[in-house]
Amino acid sequence: MRRAILSVSDKTGLAAFGRALAERGFELVSTGGTAKALADAGLPVVNVSDVTGFPEMMDGRVKTLHPLIHGGILARRHHPEDLALAAEHGIGMVDLVVVNLYPFVETAAKPGIGFDDLIEQIDIGGPSLVRAAAKNFRDVLIVVSPRDYDEVIDELDRAGGPSVEFRFDLARRAFAHTGSYDTAIAGTLDEVSVDGEVFSRTQTPSPKSDVLPERLLIDADKLRDLRYGENPHQAAAWYAIDPPSGLGAPAILQGKELSFTNLLDLDAAARIVLEFSEPAAAVIKHTNPCGVATGATVAEAYVRAREADALAAFGGIIGLNRAIDVETATAIVASFIEAVVAPSVDDAARPILAKKANLRVLAADFGALDASEYRSILGALLVQQRDQVVEGHRPWPADGLKVVTKRQPTAEEWQALRFAWRVMAHVKSNTVIFTDAVRTLAIGAGQMSRVDAVNVAVMKARSRGTSPSEPSASSAALDSSVLKGSVAASDAFFPFRDGLDAVAAAGATAVVQPGGSVKDAEVIAAADEHGLAMVFTGRRHFRH
Repeated sequence: MRRAILSVSDKTGLAAFGRALAERGFELVSTGGTAKALADAGLPVVNVSDVTGFPEMMDGRVKTLHPLIHGGILARRHHPEDLALAAEHGIGMVDLVVVNLYPFVETAAKPGIGFDDLIEQIDIGGPSLVRAAAKNFRDVLIVVSPRDYDEVIDELDRAGGPSVEFRFDLARRAFAHTGSYDTAIAGTLDEVSVDGEVFSRTQTPSPKSDVLPERLLIDADKLRDLRYGENPHQAAAWYAIDPPSGLGAPAILQGKELSFTNLLDLDAAARIVLEFSEPAAAVIKHTNPCGVATGATVAEAYVRAREADALAAFGGIIGLNRAIDVETATAIVASFIEAVVAPSVDDAARPILAKKANLRVLAADFGALDASEYRSILGALLVQQRDQVVEGHRPWPADGLKVVTKRQPTAEEWQALRFAWRVMAHVKSNTVIFTDAVRTLAIGAGQMSRVDAVNVAVMKARSRGTSPSEPSASSAALDSSVLKGSVAASDAFFPFRDGLDAVAAAGATAVVQPGGSVKDAEVIAAADEHGLAMVFTGRRHFRH
């Protein structure tokens, strides 16, 4: 009789798989909760302790670590010496090992989990079984995921039994499983500080560093291959960092295959709308917004964002911070949009979106994002804390903000400055943007100087309303000061007064910037000359 050892934390599909193995002549050997689950399903099961002659001990810490188990897994069937030793010591062969490990990641994610409870979720026997079986893959099948159960049964039923290619593929999956497990443990223990005999999990990466760990451990599973990267000659794939969240765990509801650049734009769109608690929408082109707006409803926010630059919005990527309802879906399909990401989609809205079969629609939860973000450079990896516009979430005026001009902002200007500051942080630097209190009016992105950024924004403002099918609602208000009555936000200080002069000439009445230039006094004087109100935040928000 062939022998299978089963010891799993994830018992999904266990009973059906165990029954299929028993029907194919396998003796089921198991431990603890797995043995009970198999027995409760009416299956004959032999406890590991009956094989080893030793009971489970030390609160289950020791149960499968025994030569009568590991000898049966590691014995090489094509080595007569191994088989002779196994016979001499009464070691029965093991043909299949089914193991998935203690739920360390799930336990570590629980708020308030104690260090000792965390340590007990470090599996010892499980990884040993997995590695032993994977090492001897030619003779032993190793199964680490319920997703593989059906495929294993099919291979067992195949003429000649499981192929060596299939066995080797299972081994690779097994080593990836234990590697991921060890990475999660090492990364979590990097968050633990030690004071004498007291171990405290601080949730701050690494006690050896103020912010970032001495050792970077990343575990990422491939979600899918992409058609290509930024250009057709570049190979590309999409990976989810463990534990997956946000765009690492989306529900893809419809549409054409997602591209590398689609995903970059969806990320840019989501980052902007996550800055707002009120309904918000962003329309993205080439990772920069062409329109951002808030509204009483998400539909109103989306229409405002689209109309902020209707020509550029054609073929754009949308980010929303509310579920897509019928009204929003109707507005989305009224023009050509490549993709949209939102927290969810109402059932009644899905048939409306489905009218645009190529429209890519994603639902994603961004509630548990990693505080760090990663970027590759040639031969190295950069890590930084994710930028958060914390000063944009406090009611303005707020602590840390300083009005540096003779004129204070009006209540309406404060509201507009707060909106502009949160959007500006997500536009490629150097940037100067112009907004009112609920929408962007003109965006000068990614320029080599602040004067250039203002000039680009003014150019964009002058060109609004050129789309015959979707004229801008704001175009009629443009005059010689094309952005009259707007506010402006700059992601870094003005190094000279020329940038501030350009902002005033465009028609802005108030401006927000970090401050900190050696020429601040000159820039403040220029603002006073123009009658502008100017606020220093003391914090820069470059996005390269």
